[in-house]
Amino acid sequence: MPGPTTEPRNGRRRVAVAGVALSDCGRVDGPTPYALHAQAARRALADSGLDRSVIDGLASAGLGTLAPVEVAEYLGLRPTWVDSTSVGGSTWEVMAAHAADAIAAGHANAVLLVYGSTARADIKARRRTSNLSFGARGPLQFEVPYGHTLVSKYAMAARRHMHEYGTTLEQLASVAVQARANAATNPDAMFRDPITVDEVLSGEMIADPFTKLHCCIRSDGGCAVLLAAEDLVPDTAKAPVWILGSGTSVSHTTMSEWEDFTVSPAAVSGRIAFERAGLTPADVDLAQIYDAFTYMTLVTLEDLGFCAKGEGGAFVEKGRLLRDGELPVNTDGGGLSACHPGMRGLFLLVEAVRQLRGEAGPGRQVTKRGGRLPEVALASGTGGWFCSSGTVILGR
Repeated sequence: MPGPTTEPRNGRRRVAVAGVALSDCGRVDGPTPYALHAQAARRALADSGLDRSVIDGLASAGLGTLAPVEVAEYLGLRPTWVDSTSVGGSTWEVMAAHAADAIAAGHANAVLLVYGSTARADIKARRRTSNLSFGARGPLQFEVPYGHTLVSKYAMAARRHMHEYGTTLEQLASVAVQARANAATNPDAMFRDPITVDEVLSGEMIADPFTKLHCCIRSDGGCAVLLAAEDLVPDTAKAPVWILGSGTSVSHTTMSEWEDFTVSPAAVSGRIAFERAGLTPADVDLAQIYDAFTYMTLVTLEDLGFCAKGEGGAFVEKGRLLRDGELPVNTDGGGLSACHPGMRGLFLLVEAVRQLRGEAGPGRQVTKRGGRLPEVALASGTGGWFCSSGTVILGR
């Protein structure tokens, strides 16, 4: 059949997720980050059934001096559309939004989003050390001298929510417990043994109120997502998952400029994504939410409209986030249990697509009443210390 056209249909082409894949994840001591990029990219391309020649766009961040150029060279690609937006954990939802807009407008036909990191292996091999901050220039110079780390910023925000709305430590701990329960049936998850609220609360203190199990794990791993124009869908190996809507937002970088510690930028990105998709939170069958810390899950659920502001604690403590709960969240175990090699946002899109396709596997697949597959999924990434947000809504 003829190749894809660069002319948008009726002004805008529909955009599908054509392929998704993970590289080896968890404890991966041998390969370099570049090798994990390549492994994930090859697997995603194989998943799509498309030929690599259709890829004319590349989105990459977090590796090398010239991220998309170096990664493209390593992968043997010569893209005519690139994106290296780097806004922390929300990078990949923001990039997906950019790529979808580019494809819809006819500026690209197939865009590969790819990531890989050996964050755990590098620490173990002493190739890098933990960092106190992201830098000491610009606005951050006013916080760095006081040792105000990333985790302490999230912890301070959590304490504000607890003070203002009565959110409890037990409610925050239940987020970690449910993430671990979801990871239990995921063979790719790094930690699968069940944990209890008491175990979360009694753990080593990292930054009050966060003990160790309130915080994400450190792992190795990579993943890739291939977005394609609707023209290419007849050639794909699997039924498409469509990008229905997306939204992005930035908030602050200096804590003193954050107007309300209990409101994340997902309140804006989510509203925009739902408006563009023509949907509401009630239409969502499952959600993948960036969870570097338990508080992120709770407050993001509020800001996306799944519950009212201040009611996140009561919402999460009743098992609603479990795979068979009212709103399955982070069905792979999330960053708290499955994997967290750095900018985890791309993993959210992979898991959302697999669930919509019905590929999650026995004991892990989310189903609706009557055994039907989910129809709408949401992926929401958060960057920095609630500095940025990207929300993508996907559907079959």
